[in-house]
Amino acid sequence: NDKIEFEVIEQTTIAGMNYLLVCEDGEDDASEAFILKEIKNNADDVIYEEVIDDIELSAVAKVFGELLDDEVDIQID
Repeated sequence: NDKIEFEVIEQTTIAGMNYLLVCEDGEDDASEAFILKEIKNNADDVIYEEVIDDIELSAVAKVFGELLDDEVDIQID
């Protein structure tokens, strides 16, 4: 299991699901960002996985775009 450190840009909850907008921890302004969804939360661990469903990804990206206004440019590839 490889560990990757991310910087959390924003967090939101939609329909009871928790989502994080993250980017790799670094100084690059054009960093690639990821949307992660909480899939497990118990007393010791919280586990997130990358959102890969196109419809869910577009909907959550739109919410993050509204939350962050003009602070970041969210593009889905």
